[in-house]
Amino acid sequence: MIRIAHFSDLHYCAKYLTEADRCFSYAVDRAIALQAEVAVISGDATDHALDVHAPAVAAFARQLRRLADHCPVLMLQGTYSHEPPGTLAVFGLLGGRFPIYVADRIGQVALTTAGRWLASNGWCFEQVPGSIRALFSCVPTVNKAAVAATMGAGVAAEAVGQQLSLLLRGFVPSHHAARAMQVPSIGVSHGTVYGCVTEHGVPMAGFDHEFTTGSLFGARAQAFLLGHIHRHQQWEADGQRIAYAGSIGRFHYGEEGEKGFLLWEVDARTGRCVLQPTPARRTIDLSFEGKPELAAIRAAAADGALDGAFVRVRWQVPDEDRHEVDRGAIQRILRDAAEVRLEGRILPVIRTRAAGIAQAVSMADKVRAWAVATECMPEPLLACLENLHCHAPEAIAAAILGRTAEPAKPDLEDSPTVVLPAERLAGSTDEPEQGVSS
Repeated sequence: MIRIAHFSDLHYCAKYLTEADRCFSYAVDRAIALQAEVAVISGDATDHALDVHAPAVAAFARQLRRLADHCPVLMLQGTYSHEPPGTLAVFGLLGGRFPIYVADRIGQVALTTAGRWLASNGWCFEQVPGSIRALFSCVPTVNKAAVAATMGAGVAAEAVGQQLSLLLRGFVPSHHAARAMQVPSIGVSHGTVYGCVTEHGVPMAGFDHEFTTGSLFGARAQAFLLGHIHRHQQWEADGQRIAYAGSIGRFHYGEEGEKGFLLWEVDARTGRCVLQPTPARRTIDLSFEGKPELAAIRAAAADGALDGAFVRVRWQVPDEDRHEVDRGAIQRILRDAAEVRLEGRILPVIRTRAAGIAQAVSMADKVRAWAVATECMPEPLLACLENLHCHAPEAIAAAILGRTAEPAKPDLEDSPTVVLPAERLAGSTDEPEQGVSS
């Protein structure tokens, strides 16, 4: 039996340095205390291309060296956008009591009884070496662009899964040979399993994922250590176990589940693992359908429940109410939180399109179509339209101004014989029109 500390998705970079280094430092201490005999990092140790002089590089190298002083370390190539090819090579040069092996190609590597790494020349061993403690079959991130260039972009996604399934079956003879020698077989890879669940609770269902549980179990390894998905989850069948360690810390809002690393115990017949939690930061979402309710935020922050947490307040309001959100008050209520992120969504004004308005012949017909679509009374508008047709603009304006300048009721002899609708709409209080709003 061998005890393995399985880390994944450390994402060292300037943005996540505090979270990544605090959690990984704790995990290294914990792995040493639990007497791990070998350490595996299953991809995405960094978040993107980093300069050698970057503080994140020095911080990660410091923790990696501590780990290598305790036990042999295996590092797997992760997603190319996080770890551009060649990024990990420098870490393989770190000194320590035990070596660091960088698996940046498909192949097998054996851990000898002396604590050294012995790599296969090709994609697998022609014959499993003797005097070894464990056999690791490594499948780093597959370059889908190379597959697309060879087989065509249309079939590249499915072709990757099919070829990986054949590859995993190709490891079966060496895994059977290791089992006959009472040596555990361990697979290590970085990719997506069909049906797994992301850290945000989204099931990964599609035909463009690298693995299925069937293809992984088909490799006949006692344990399969996976990286890429940030949520810990596992599957078991006939003594074989597949597991994501998940990310070492909580790097985004809305992530579900505990964060940590896995402590594996693997022998020639079975594999078992236990999640060892790390002190990942707390992220809390306060969401509102309308404007943020200050009373609800105060209740959530009562008794220090949000002190030291990373809090995101989300809301959505119509465009005309956007200025009624008191951001300063929210910040003051959550002043003891480690971080406060305010995310407001503005709902735009949606204008109804009147069906058939373009086919209407007269302007009056267009007004009636618009009134039906907006559920308005068309009569006042039609009266105003008729007024515009029958009177000159100067006469209409003079009538409106005359009514405004003389609020008293005019003499009937001097008043016009026809009361214009425009005068009633301008604010006359003699006989208010029904259904017309000011």
